[in-house]
Amino acid sequence: MSLTDTVIRPRFLPRLPKFSRTQWTFAIALPVYAGVSALTLIDAGSVPRFRFDLQPLIESGIAIQIHVAAALTTLAIGVYLMMARKGLRLHRIFGWAWVICMALTAGSSFFIMTLFENFWSPIHALSAWTLIGLPVAIAAVKRRDVKKHRKEMTNLFVGGMLVAGLFTLLPGRMMWHIFFAL
Repeated sequence: MSLTDTVIRPRFLPRLPKFSRTQWTFAIALPVYAGVSALTLIDAGSVPRFRFDLQPLIESGIAIQIHVAAALTTLAIGVYLMMARKGLRLHRIFGWAWVICMALTAGSSFFIMTLFENFWSPIHALSAWTLIGLPVAIAAVKRRDVKKHRKEMTNLFVGGMLVAGLFTLLPGRMMWHIFFAL
């Protein structure tokens, strides 16, 4: 072992735990979500209560309705695919259904411009990333690179569905109004 191979770490710096990419994603996303939500709710000055009211979704435009339907379908299929046995014919059938629904979810988001009125918001970068990542993951499994396929699909599910879905529940957004009221 040479001198360049050693890492000198000051004693006062803690060693970061070894987390997977998914764990790091949630370790960052959850506190950000909690902080933004807390600041928004403190500013509102009241405590939210749970309710279920589809009226905001019914009154929204067709692009939002398609987006929500595709996202919920993608979420349901994705949860099944994450838990089910891999490599079977049923996995491939549901996998293609998931890819189609995920592409529909990402594609329909480009027609939703409620955050910045008449222009795309930073969340649309995630949609573009999804539309690029889907063919990459499909190509990986076609090359029989199962490890890369699993990594890409897991990243798309976690980033594109779970984290993005979490941020749709920020106070003041439409999905928040479906489930909560002040």
